Amino acid sequence: MTRTRLAVWGDPIAHSRSPQLHAAAYRVLGLDWEYGRRRVDAAGLETALASLDESWRGLSLTMPLKEGAHRVADDRDRHADLTGAVNTLLLGDRIRGFNTDVGGIVDALHEDGLGQVSHVRILGAGATAASALVAVAEMGAQRVDLRARRPERAAPLLLLAEELGIDADVTPFDGGAEATVDLTVATLPGGSVLGEELVEPLATAGGVLFDVAYAPWPSSLATVWPGEVISGLGMLLHQAVRQIRVFQHADPSIPLDDEAAVLTAMRAALGS
Repeated sequence: MTRTRLAVWGDPIAHSRSPQLHAAAYRVLGLDWEYGRRRVDAAGLETALASLDESWRGLSLTMPLKEGAHRVADDRDRHADLTGAVNTLLLGDRIRGFNTDVGGIVDALHEDGLGQVSHVRILGAGATAASALVAVAEMGAQRVDLRARRPERAAPLLLLAEELGIDADVTPFDGGAEATVDLTVATLPGGSVLGEELVEPLATAGGVLFDVAYAPWPSSLATVWPGEVISGLGMLLHQAVRQIRVFQHADPSIPLDDEAAVLTAMRAALGS
């Protein structure tokens, strides 16, 4: 049986733009693949996976499934192993896990003219924060200021920073913002709201804001940020391109046929 079915899973999932992106790409590539969406929570991931038959080619995973997807994968790429998070599963005799969020962040920032950073602030302590940490390390970051509502949750990020050779510390959101940074990466869930007393010091010394959220947009941070703001749609686009490379070539580094045309179609699907 030919594997032609794919989907994005997560909870919530109704807001996802991934079906539009993937459908646009498959049309350009001439692929007769079906891509849908399904609400799956963390507790239901393994049961949902076990229900799939041989018609299924792969899955995109969003919150809160990335850590669980890492656990169920038989093989993982380097970015997945570093972050403990998988956002792409290639199905078959063995389940292969990939993290295309790291490359998606790097590609999105490069596209907006930010090629290198030195000092970065990351807001949040979940799977996407780990991907952001690896991404900024690949962009040359030497120091990262981690902010978390519960700083104890960021302990794995401190270990990851040490492995990456980055000087990092973690403080709560109300820890002030004495140092000026080149880039602030907000990895908070869409719709998160920080109080004005927290946002003001972060924004004043925050450099460029890259907010991975895209629904609703503008985010509460983007609304008050005094400098340049980059939305999460760029990350969504570029991580999806890398996912499609995985689904077609089993390798996120192998470009798609006529990838420029694919990107044009995917941008049109996003309305930008």
